[in-house]
Amino acid sequence: MRGCFDAEAQVANMGSESRSGKLSYVVRFAGDSGDGIQLQGQQFTMASALGGNDLATLPDFPAEIRAPAGTRYGVSAFQIHFGGERITSPGDTPDVLIAFNPAALVVNLPQLEPGALILVDEQAFTEQRLKRADLDRNPLEDSSLATFEVVRIDISRLTEEAVKPFGMGAKDSQRCKNFWALGLMLWMFDQPRDPTVAWIERRFANEALRNANLAALNAGHAYGETAELTRVLAQHPTPAAPLARAEYRTITGAEGVALGLLAAGELADTQVMFCSYPITPASSILHHLADLEDAGVSTFQAEDEIAAICAAIGASYAGRLGVTSSSGPGIALKTEAMGLAVAAELPLIIVNSQRAGPSTGMPTKTEQSDLYQAVYGRNGDTPIPVLATRSPGDCFDTTIEAVRIALRHMTPVMLLTDGYIANASELWPIPDIDHYPPIASTKPTENTEGSVFQRDPSTLGRVWAAPGDRRFVYRVGGIEKDIETGNISYDAANHQAMTDMRAAKVASVADFIPDQVIEQGSPGGLAVVAWGSTYGTLHQAVLESIRAGLDVAQIHLRHLNPLPGNLGELLGRFHTVLVPELNTGQLATLLRDRLLVRVAQLNKVTGQPFTVQEVRQAIQQHARPRLKEVRP
Repeated sequence: MRGCFDAEAQVANMGSESRSGKLSYVVRFAGDSGDGIQLQGQQFTMASALGGNDLATLPDFPAEIRAPAGTRYGVSAFQIHFGGERITSPGDTPDVLIAFNPAALVVNLPQLEPGALILVDEQAFTEQRLKRADLDRNPLEDSSLATFEVVRIDISRLTEEAVKPFGMGAKDSQRCKNFWALGLMLWMFDQPRDPTVAWIERRFANEALRNANLAALNAGHAYGETAELTRVLAQHPTPAAPLARAEYRTITGAEGVALGLLAAGELADTQVMFCSYPITPASSILHHLADLEDAGVSTFQAEDEIAAICAAIGASYAGRLGVTSSSGPGIALKTEAMGLAVAAELPLIIVNSQRAGPSTGMPTKTEQSDLYQAVYGRNGDTPIPVLATRSPGDCFDTTIEAVRIALRHMTPVMLLTDGYIANASELWPIPDIDHYPPIASTKPTENTEGSVFQRDPSTLGRVWAAPGDRRFVYRVGGIEKDIETGNISYDAANHQAMTDMRAAKVASVADFIPDQVIEQGSPGGLAVVAWGSTYGTLHQAVLESIRAGLDVAQIHLRHLNPLPGNLGELLGRFHTVLVPELNTGQLATLLRDRLLVRVAQLNKVTGQPFTVQEVRQAIQQHARPRLKEVRP
């Protein structure tokens, strides 16, 4: 979403809850992957943001480009948690489910709590579509939905009637039903229609399509106004969130990385060269950067993963900042070239948008299973710094930090994000780039003298000399080089010295990163220690546990290799350490390996994020009640 709003303008709307007394809601749109579910969710997100709500989203779609219509494995969904309070997770259970067909209903039904509102397209529940969804009876006709509030709406027919004046037949009209349902949801939660109207007018050059989609949007909105009179549906206005004064926009993780690279290039006064090969879910970074070439970022779509990283290394050799990205399978292919960048002592950013594995795995589902690969996964003793983003907005700052490390220490850096962060959205206060300190590099100046392999004693970063500078001509390659001259060397003592230097270079990163802090809570009881996209859910779970009287605190790591220098001492101040991860225990292994810390684990590998309830249950198992202060 490119529209922005100033939070100060929303202050007048704060303080009033919705009619139901709730401050926030969770809505889930679901249908076939061809029903425009993701677009529907994105437009509702934009309206919610411009309406002054805080929000977090969870896009959830199949790996198939176009699965057979009406099947369970072809269901696409988009969940949004929005409202007038601080929102950090996409919500555990939807308050409202909009299901366009039987498959969308039954796939998402297990996520609903009794009393949830279900809106269904009644016309879609035909015998043929029930069969495609592997149902032997119609759930609208039996008692399986008795615990829910079900509203049957003939969305398909109503959409067809709304768009008929614009020459849309029965088949074409179905492409507009997502806007009809969107109009109904905008009415239900009193969100503005204008942003979606403006988007439709910009997006559709064909006048008939533009008018048909506008008519469907307005018809859905009008249906809600009419239905309220019959008590079928009720409106639930949501108050503005108590946001700090700033200009906001919604941002996805992919956008955050792209804008972070752009900002880092400006801060370092260095051109950025992004080289990538398309792969889910990393491709969206390439898409966003391709639109930013006028801002000084060059993009190159290579023929394969190996060519992409080698081209990025070539860009760094030539004096630009080389960046490449992929997901787990592609990162595996880039591994040898990462070793080349380490041996050549060149700055390089490798963005890993993690997904469920192994092999191809579940390409559109999220997981945190590449931490071993990032920290340990190269031949030889080849350490590199590893950082992880915690949210879509945090991708901006963490990307800048990754570039700062790469240029300061002349080393490749791996930046870990994942499918959830890459595609999800949150509100982001647009930062003032003037408040960010410049990024220094080791590029030579007119007064620089000596060897290209002279290294800063505090960072071990060598001179970043580019071809054409006669003062710093040197041989580059993957064969071991002499530590002082850069010439090829098979000397045993030299290889020991180079190996030690490479390890010390990465270790020195810890001297420049801030001490690890406690996000919330205080030392003494249970520490919930995690990394990556689990942050928002853990924040809410820990907050609720503290309010329930449990002695628990949250620690969330950005720097994973090296770990913050004070982390061992900090964890030693807690009775128990719990590590929740969307893998089988990779950070837990790293903490035991590096800090000799005993940890309890909470692991999940379903392709879905943690829920707040799952984490709270684990906290209750390990935390003790907080002792009350004794006053004299």
